[in-house]
Amino acid sequence: MAKKNSTGYDADAIQTLEGLEAVRKRPGMYIGGTGSEGLMHLVWELIDNAVDEAAAGHADKVEVTLHRDKSVEVSDNGRGIPIDRHAKRKVSALEVVFTELHAGGKFGGGAYSSSGGLHGVGASVVNALAAKLIAEVDRDGATHVLGFKERVAGQFTGAKFKAGHTLEKVKRISKNKTGTRVRFWPDFDIFDPEATIDVDEICERATQACFLVPGMKVTVTDKRTGGRKEPFSFVSRGGLADLVDHLAIGENVSQVITCNGIDTFVEKVPVNGKMTDVERECTVDVALRWVKGYDTEVVTFVNTIPTSQGGTHRAGFDKALTRVVNNVVLKDNRKLAKLAKQDKHKATKDDVQEGLVAAVKVTFPEPQFRGQTKQELGTPAIEGIVSRIVYEQLKEWFEPGGGPRTHVKAIADKLATAIQNRVDSKTLLENKRKAASLGSTGMPEKLADCRVHGPDAELILVEGDSAAGPAKRGRDSETMAILPLRGKVVNAAKASQKQVLDNAEAQALFTAMGAGAGKEFNLADARYGRIVILCDADVDGSHIRCLLLTLIHQYMQPMLEAGNVFAAQPPLFTTKVGDEVYRVYSDEEKEAVTDELCKGNRKRENVKWQRFKGLGEMNVDELRHCALDPATRTLRRLTMDDAKEAKDAARMFDVLMGNDVSVRRDFLVKNSALVDATTLDI
Repeated sequence: MAKKNSTGYDADAIQTLEGLEAVRKRPGMYIGGTGSEGLMHLVWELIDNAVDEAAAGHADKVEVTLHRDKSVEVSDNGRGIPIDRHAKRKVSALEVVFTELHAGGKFGGGAYSSSGGLHGVGASVVNALAAKLIAEVDRDGATHVLGFKERVAGQFTGAKFKAGHTLEKVKRISKNKTGTRVRFWPDFDIFDPEATIDVDEICERATQACFLVPGMKVTVTDKRTGGRKEPFSFVSRGGLADLVDHLAIGENVSQVITCNGIDTFVEKVPVNGKMTDVERECTVDVALRWVKGYDTEVVTFVNTIPTSQGGTHRAGFDKALTRVVNNVVLKDNRKLAKLAKQDKHKATKDDVQEGLVAAVKVTFPEPQFRGQTKQELGTPAIEGIVSRIVYEQLKEWFEPGGGPRTHVKAIADKLATAIQNRVDSKTLLENKRKAASLGSTGMPEKLADCRVHGPDAELILVEGDSAAGPAKRGRDSETMAILPLRGKVVNAAKASQKQVLDNAEAQALFTAMGAGAGKEFNLADARYGRIVILCDADVDGSHIRCLLLTLIHQYMQPMLEAGNVFAAQPPLFTTKVGDEVYRVYSDEEKEAVTDELCKGNRKRENVKWQRFKGLGEMNVDELRHCALDPATRTLRRLTMDDAKEAKDAARMFDVLMGNDVSVRRDFLVKNSALVDATTLDI
């Protein structure tokens, strides 16, 4: 019968939740990608496990070694992963930890009261994405070894591998010596060939971890060719206050202010298959100071894990800090007296955090993260706990009898100046924008206006200056006005009214039409009877057309309802046969016209089609013929139904072409049932 360890950390502490294969199929969901960032994430998983041992008081040394053969080794002198037989899996607990997703000592609350590696996927994800892995455990008076080749357990003898579940005892050691060493070789069939491990980034994170676990020593050794010559070692006896002091650059405005406290919250968790209320205890530690610069440096942690995307703890800190500055620090501030009369004296989050250096750490069991890579905390109750503790203690520090009055005054002066500068800059920017966007006529300067306005006049919207030149030369200047759109048109389907009215391109359109915007739009005041959208016949052109149509639908709807909005249909291809010019609008039409032209003795290869990639490639005559001359152009009247479709399309463009990779990934995963899963790379 397996011996029960006195710490309660043995095979029975390892709980399994589910299998492993999904990791290799969709590595991005677990480590964020297959480039350098994903490879670094594997290193973080192992380092976090070692730091958890130190944070729990069972280790004080962590060593990271980068080997020449691209393998990485992480070791600690903690308790050692349990090696006894797992009751359910009938193999060693060590094997379970490396082969079962969601297997670890961090679920039941027995082995760890709090940990960074919440999901228990760390070790198994590393193994899932490694070509080879060797785990050594010092425990019970011996060094025990288990290897894995392509996720299969066994033993390595030189270059040979023999599958099996038995741990090998390689040497006897003192019964007091314990620890874990894990060395893995990344599987470059999964990772990009150019993916690399950045030793400086590891040293930076190691330094950060030492501030979180005072007394822990981390050593990083780079044995790679051309690597760091000397091993890096760091140990800190202080806490977050030392970290803030370390991060602060330049002259300080204040001393380091610390806040800490403990509070409880209740959350529902499944216990024996039934949702049960469980009381959790959360410890909050915060340190902050202001420096004379303008940059903000706020680092956040959950247990020992850096949360680069913040989360509920960061939201609580931000809320409390802004509130205490407005309610206490800047209350009745003389510098802001004039702005108070205009109700512009309140500090925003950006004002408050100008020159701020802060560290926020929360410690509690089983945190919920948004996303497998644990970069953003999602546990809702933490926001309120952090906000209460930080507000109450900062309020006490800023009030008389709290912190040094010279420091309080210096912070108040800095923040009041930040508000004044923001208000002044915004006023100056608005004045400049108005001056730049309006010419001497009060119209947008980039507008090439027509001579006669009214129902027969039209405003032609073109994308960019390259198309604007030929359009201006090819138009009938009596009734046709040209307005080039040089920047990105705001997506009115999701933007606020202020964002729309602040957008330069939307502003130019509203000003040129002269009939107001939104509920104030009056069709009778419109300077032009028609709006014609003239965009390239490609994806970018479709995107701009969707955004424009969405904007018109939201803020100039009567134009659509009256049937006064059109889209010009520029051709995709043109060819000249003899003196005759042929223009077509699709690949199918091109084939049909080619068939017609080749009915005689003409060969297909002699019909040379030119593809228009953009309106800017057309000469003046071509553009006039296909988009400007009423006698020859093709216009499509746009309706309210078209506008609704454009709204949906604009949203999809944002999902599929926008900067937010996570939104695009979620969409692809959600809709992956519609396509062959093997074709997806997510």
